[in-house]
Amino acid sequence: MRAGPLSPEQVACYHRDGYLLVPTMFDADEIGLLLRTARQERALGEHAFGKDDGEGGRVRLLLWNHPGEGIYGMFARCRRIVEASEQILDDEVYHYHSKIIMKDAKIGGAWTWHQDYGYWYQDGVLFPDLVSVFIAVDPSTKENGCLQVIERSHLLGRIEHVLAGPHAGANRQRVAEILKRLPLIYVEMNPGDALFYHPNLLHRSDRNTSDKPRWSMICCYNARHNDPYKEAHHPRYTPLAKVDDRMIREVGIKSFAGDKSDAAWLAPETEFSARSLAAKSGDAAEY
Repeated sequence: MRAGPLSPEQVACYHRDGYLLVPTMFDADEIGLLLRTARQERALGEHAFGKDDGEGGRVRLLLWNHPGEGIYGMFARCRRIVEASEQILDDEVYHYHSKIIMKDAKIGGAWTWHQDYGYWYQDGVLFPDLVSVFIAVDPSTKENGCLQVIERSHLLGRIEHVLAGPHAGANRQRVAEILKRLPLIYVEMNPGDALFYHPNLLHRSDRNTSDKPRWSMICCYNARHNDPYKEAHHPRYTPLAKVDDRMIREVGIKSFAGDKSDAAWLAPETEFSARSLAAKSGDAAEY
């Protein structure tokens, strides 16, 4: 096994359950810098976009492809995250994309059951050899719409996804049957905790009906050997320059506004992986 911050038992737990929760992956000072930067981020007004959940709620997102030199890039490039991902995938990884998800108090919308590979499969990614790292910026609780996962559902392989309403989701009938056989886990997290999860892990979240926000940063990595066979809205293999963990503190509260590198922002009209399912939406009544 590759050297890195995870123990062999933790890597085995990830492959058995489809996810691994690592408490306090980032300390209070580090996550505090990320929180303050995100709350003050001017790019939120320039590049963030909203997605309605079809139930009156709305989630705001900020998505980008290249990690850059600001604090977001330091989180995405720091050795503790990148090398843990390389342990899980047993290969060099590159930055597939990152996002800030903003589920604001009272109005933060829900996400339907889905697999990330249900989307990324459409982008020329042949194998589900990717990993996402969910970093809790705010406390993540049942009340404010924490992530829910179906343990071991990654072992089922890719499930058909269709566009039903504003979101592309997994076959509803199949998910209902899966929930009869596999455990549903509410992943409650403290700021600084990190959840590594498999792209075929079924997951969702409820609306945030509380008076507390639930913001998070998700960094997604692809294995070098899994370079997509075609161009899409996320990058093909691009070498990732790791940084020492101390760089989070050294860069500090440097936002996108102070980072001159090209983040390659994503807008809703470039979300080809979900839109490519639109042709199947006529069958959505069966799901």
